[in-house]
Amino acid sequence: MNDPLSLESYPARVREKLRYCDTDRQGHVNNAVFSEMLEAGRVALFYDSETPVADEGCAFALVRLELDLMAELFWPGHVDVGTGIVEIGRSSMTLEQLVCKEDGTPVAKARTVIVQLNQTIRKSQPFSAEARQRLARHMMSHPPQG
Repeated sequence: MNDPLSLESYPARVREKLRYCDTDRQGHVNNAVFSEMLEAGRVALFYDSETPVADEGCAFALVRLELDLMAELFWPGHVDVGTGIVEIGRSSMTLEQLVCKEDGTPVAKARTVIVQLNQTIRKSQPFSAEARQRLARHMMSHPPQG
């Protein structure tokens, strides 16, 4: 089984550059910046212009974010963000995400819930069978525990 704190466990991965403006008075990357890193990971998973994941007329909206900060992170450098789906519900899904330093050291992990939102009526919309198939491609084969 893959290590849940290893990027190889995640079907989608993206590299993000750390910026000087990401740091705070303590000299480390500010905790608020981690939300942006996680967003970049979700975008890498969901927004493929050739094969849209959401149903037509729908978009994805973040409705829950649980973030565990595990280590300090300092500028300059890069981070790698892994993202995978662990559960698909009627109109929402649960993701696991991992942020690692360039050397693979985990610095944050997150669990997010995303809902499919009908953009016209601004309410959740159940996934079609086709959307479920597209989402299933991004399921984690061995979801992280805890």
